[in-house]
Amino acid sequence: MLIANPYVILGIVGIYFAILLFISWLTTRRVQPDSFYLGNRKAPWYVIAFGMIGSSISGVTFISVPGMVGASQLSYLQMVLGFVVGYVVVAQVLLPLYYSLGLTSIYTYLSTRFGRYSYKTGAAFFLLSRLLGSAIRLLVVAIVLQALVFDKLGIPFVVNVVFTIGLIFLYTHKGGIKTIIWTDTLQTFALLLTLALCMVGLARAMDLSLGGVWTMLRESDVSRTFFFDNPADRRYFFKQFLAGVFTTITMTGMDQDMMQKNLSCKNLRDAQRNMRTYGLAFLPVNLLFLTLGVMFYAFIAHNGLAMPDKPDEIFPYIATGGFLHPLVGVLFIVGIIAAAYSSADSAIAALTTSFTIDILGLKNGDPTLRRKRRWVHAGMSAVFLLLILVFKLFYSESIINTVYKVASYTYGPLLGLFAFGLFTKVQVRDRWVPLVAILSPILSFALSELSPVLFSGYEIGFELLIINGLITFIGLLLLRKKRIQVH
Repeated sequence: MLIANPYVILGIVGIYFAILLFISWLTTRRVQPDSFYLGNRKAPWYVIAFGMIGSSISGVTFISVPGMVGASQLSYLQMVLGFVVGYVVVAQVLLPLYYSLGLTSIYTYLSTRFGRYSYKTGAAFFLLSRLLGSAIRLLVVAIVLQALVFDKLGIPFVVNVVFTIGLIFLYTHKGGIKTIIWTDTLQTFALLLTLALCMVGLARAMDLSLGGVWTMLRESDVSRTFFFDNPADRRYFFKQFLAGVFTTITMTGMDQDMMQKNLSCKNLRDAQRNMRTYGLAFLPVNLLFLTLGVMFYAFIAHNGLAMPDKPDEIFPYIATGGFLHPLVGVLFIVGIIAAAYSSADSAIAALTTSFTIDILGLKNGDPTLRRKRRWVHAGMSAVFLLLILVFKLFYSESIINTVYKVASYTYGPLLGLFAFGLFTKVQVRDRWVPLVAILSPILSFALSELSPVLFSGYEIGFELLIINGLITFIGLLLLRKKRIQVH
């Protein structure tokens, strides 16, 4: 079987990265000092919007969303509906703030609003959040490539990870966000084409027309979407919807990675167009992924196949297991690489930006900026590598749940800080803000563990992010300076 040949897969990866390197060369022939950070603020908004679909989806969505259908049915769509509302909030509330202040790093706002300690705390929590979340996302791809390629060649996992991170570093280290905007466009196109053609391949294998797919989706035992009956259920509509709203506000609107692309638009109006367009597109794209998941479960039942041990293994199992046309397997490899790397490359660039500007305090015009930024970029790539190796030891459940669980703890303090800054005029004792930001996730974890006992079986799910942010907000209120306001 063609796709079972590891050299064929390596060839696919090689061709794909050759294209990315060519795009990198095209976009870095005339690099200017701020191109790495904001791409000279000349990127067309519609190109950014299309590319952001790929960087948001990542390898986690590509692998985990179809696989999670068995346990959660289509309830994830409730959270996606919340995402759409969250994108509108980001466009109308946060983007005007960032553009009015002329920010490169969005955490500079915290310095203006509260002070140095709050600023450093916000930047540090972003670095922690993005490092953990993006490493988990990239782990998915590394595990799949290990099983399909490197194990068959007797190559250890660490070499696989070095190979992956090294290739990403090669095409991003010079052009930064300017390169990533255009590589993300290619990768989003590859991802969506893969998704569509995989669905066509599955439909043909089961002799289903477009109407037949809709009938199967409507009648499937795993196609329930809305859950209004039990507030204690993790799938309860309002829990997932509100979690989706606040997840987007934090993981997009308070995330340097996602905002860096918006800040590279020509002006605020274009940035808002980008955010609204991208937000609306997120709904049908995720619906397609969930539909693909229903089709996978129907295909397994239709053919009497054994169910893989882990939900995240279903997509690679069917796509590369010889059950479908070999082209589907090839498309799967292209799609998972596109999904994962479009997320990882922009994450490394954003982490480099935040560490260089927020932690090191370097600014444009500094003669050492470019040299130090390159060292930071290399350092962030190395940290990614180490985290992936560590997370590999604990890899178990559907990984999308792990991503959102990590985000609930690490983005919660950012949610509290920004919400307090935007909706109050109260000044705080800046020196104590780091303590509040550290205690908030700890208290949230304790509450999450004790909630079934304290609240008669109620389990805290994705709404943990809201609770975490609220605890931070209350903590900041306790640190308020009396009679001192920002005017």
